[in-house]
Parts: sequence; structure tokens; C-alpha cells
Amino acid sequence: MEHRHPFVPYSPERYEPAEMVRRGEEFYRFSDRRRSVRSFSAEPVPYRCIELAVRTAGTAPSGAHQQPWTFVAIGDQETKRRVRAAAEREERQNYEGGRLPPEWRAALAPLETTSDKGYLEVAPWLVVCFAEKYAVRPGHGRIRHYYVNESVGIACGLFIAALHAMGLSTLTHTPNPMAFLSEICERPAGERPYILFPVGYAAGDAEVPDLVRKPLEATLIRMPGNLGLS
Repeated sequence: MEHRHPFVPYSPERYEPAEMVRRGEEFYRFSDRRRSVRSFSAEPVPYRCIELAVRTAGTAPSGAHQQPWTFVAIGDQETKRRVRAAAEREERQNYEGGRLPPEWRAALAPLETTSDKGYLEVAPWLVVCFAEKYAVRPGHGRIRHYYVNESVGIACGLFIAALHAMGLSTLTHTPNPMAFLSEICERPAGERPYILFPVGYAAGDAEVPDLVRKPLEATLIRMPGNLGLS
């Protein structure tokens, strides 16, 4: 087949069915141990770990391969303090100021979250993912991006998985509104804050809510036309 653009051969690994299942089960068990953490150790984490997690995020598929994401890593204490102060101002409006509707507060109740976000100063790294609505390139002007939310969401999922693989913990923190992150991180108008990730080791006395994930039968439907397949 002829192409008008560069293509290269692609030959991914293939495994026998039993090995495929074994690998899938192993990866599931590993992933099932991951939990969101709100209690971090201040122990330093090598910057190389952040680099590797972001490089892994960059392997995500994206609309038209536009890769509409930027990750900003914050490691200095003063900037982390600014992020915490701004986040808590918004969260106080949510929790104490009545901005959260009753249904949302009820949904959050099992997590026992509050407007106190002290972990934003304790975790050795804060990583902010920004979604690029459009890019501005010299000589081309504004370039629109497509499927931004879907693309950035997948990249963030891979970022989380990479951290978990390195023995690190994180939390998908989304204080709303998050415009203060654009100002603190000095990002252009075409980007908007997507998720704020505190990154580090879980504290030695860390606890997480005793939650149960949905069973497979609640999340997977096998259509009747496929019942004859093994």
C-alpha cells in the first residue's frame, strides 16, 4: 500500500493464549493494588521518576496525534505553598461556602474529604497536567486540537499507572475552579488546568477509604452475538 506520509513497520509482541491470560491477570492484580492517597511522606523522590512518568503519559493515543498535553512539575516549597493556599481558598468556597450541591457532598462523604489540602505542601512533587485546547505555532497561527479531553484523560491514566509501577502514590486533585494554576505555572491562554497530581511515597501511617470497586458484571456486557467466541 502506498502512503503519502511516512509510515514504518509495526510488529507488536504476540503470545500464546495462556500467556496472554497470565499477563493480563498479573497486570490486573498489580493495578488493583493502586489507591488514591491523601497522606504523603516528605521523603524526596528523584526527578527522573517524574520524567519517566511523563514520558509514559506521552505514549497515549491522541486525536490526530496532536498530543494536547503539558505537564508542569513543581518541586520548590514556596510554589507548593502558593498552590496549596490558592486551592484551599477555592475548596473553602466548595465545602464551607455552599458551592458544592448536596448531591455532590453526599457522594464525597465516604472519602471524608475537607477543604484542608495540607498534602500539597508535604508531597515532594506537584505535577499539573494542562490540556491544550489549541496551540500557537510561528507562521501557522492558532492550531485547533481535537478530542482534547479524551486524549488528555488517557495520558493522565498512563501517568498514574507509571507512578504506581515505580512504587509512588498520587491523587487526582481537581479543585474547582482551577484557573489559579494557569497563573502560578505561567501557562498560555490555549491551555487549561486538567488535573493536579501530588506525587510521592505514601506516608508510613497512610490510610485510605475502605472502598469496593464495581464487579466485572457491572462494567462489562458481552453481546449475544459474541457468545460463540472463546
